[in-house]
Amino acid sequence: MGDGYTARLAPRWRRLLVVASLAVSVPVLWFEPAVLGVAGARAVAAVLVVAQALALWFVDVRPRAGTAVVLAAGAGFQVLFPAFGPGFAFVVLCTYAWLRPASDSLWMLGLAVVAVCGPAAAQQRWLPAGLWLGACLLAWSWGAQARARGARRAAERRQAALEERARIARELHDVLSHTVSVMVVQAAAADDVFDVNPAKAREALRRTEETGRQALAELRWFLRTVRESDGDESGPQPSLDDLERLAESVRGAGLAVEVVREGEGAVPMAVQLGAYRIVQEALTNALRHAQGSKATVHVRIDDGALVVHVQDDGRGGASPWANKGSGQGLAGMRERARLLGGVFTAGPHPGGGFRVEARLPIGEATGGPA
Repeated sequence: MGDGYTARLAPRWRRLLVVASLAVSVPVLWFEPAVLGVAGARAVAAVLVVAQALALWFVDVRPRAGTAVVLAAGAGFQVLFPAFGPGFAFVVLCTYAWLRPASDSLWMLGLAVVAVCGPAAAQQRWLPAGLWLGACLLAWSWGAQARARGARRAAERRQAALEERARIARELHDVLSHTVSVMVVQAAAADDVFDVNPAKAREALRRTEETGRQALAELRWFLRTVRESDGDESGPQPSLDDLERLAESVRGAGLAVEVVREGEGAVPMAVQLGAYRIVQEALTNALRHAQGSKATVHVRIDDGALVVHVQDDGRGGASPWANKGSGQGLAGMRERARLLGGVFTAGPHPGGGFRVEARLPIGEATGGPA
C-alpha cells in the first residue's frame, strides 16, 4: 500500500549521482584484489563501475532494478577488493527510501544488509560488517524521513487547496443566488410590461440574458468545487467597492494602507469577490507576519483582466507567511486565482518587502473551460 506521494529525481541530481559514483568507484581499479588475478579483477571491476553508473542514471525510472544493480556492484567490489568497502550502496539505498514507500523500501533495506554486510561477514571481518549494518539503517532512515516530510508537505498543500475550494464554493453560492434573483426580477418586470410596452419588455429580457450568460460563465469554472459547511457566512459577499472599508480596518490595526484603483468596466461578481479575498489575505498576513508599516493595494482593469497588486514594506526573502493567516496564505490565493482562470505570482520585492499579484480575466472567458 503506497502513501500517495510521488518523488522524482531531477535530471541534474541524476547526473550528479552518476558523476559521484564514478569519482568514488574508479579508484578501486588501483586497489590490490583479493581474488582473481590483478588484470582479471580490474576488468571485472571496470564492468561493475560502468554497470553502477548506468543503473544510477535510470534509478528514477526503474528504482528497484537500479538500486539492486548498485547493491550487487557494491557486493562485488567488496569481494574483489575488501579494503574498498560497499562503495555507493548507502547513497542509493537512501535515495530508494526517498523514492518509494516504506512498505517497499523495507524489502530493499533487507537486500542492502545482505549485499553490504554479507561479504564482510563471509570474510570474518566482523567490525566492518557491524559498521555497514549501522550505516544501512541510518541511510534508509534518512531517506524514509525525507519522504515522510515530502508527503506531509504535499498533503498540506492538497488540504489548503480543498479548504480554499470549499470556501470559494460557499461564496459562489451567494453570488449565483443574487444573480438568479436579479434574473427573476427582470423576467417578472418584462412580463408585467409585455403587452403595454414591448420595447421595455425586450430590454428587460436582454438584461436577463446578459445576466444569465455571466452567471453561466462564472459557474462553469467552479462546477467541480464541493461545498462544505463551515459556520454561518450568510451575509452579503464583499466586492471591489468594499476595498476601502477593508483598508480602513487594517489601518486601525496599525498598517498604513493605500488603495489605488484604475480603469473602468464591468467586473463579474465572482472576480470581484476573488480579488477582494486575495487583497484581504495579503493585507492580513502582511499585518500579522511581515512586520511591515505600510502596504499599497493597486487594482486596475487592463486588457480584459483585473490586475491586483499588493506590496508591503515588511520582511523580504522567502515568504514569511507562506501558509499563515486567516486563510491558507499563498497556497489559498494561488488556488483562488487558478479557479478563476487567472495567474498568481508572489515573492520578495527587489526594493524590500513582499508583493503578491493576481491577474484575473473578466471577459467571456472568465471561469475557464467547462
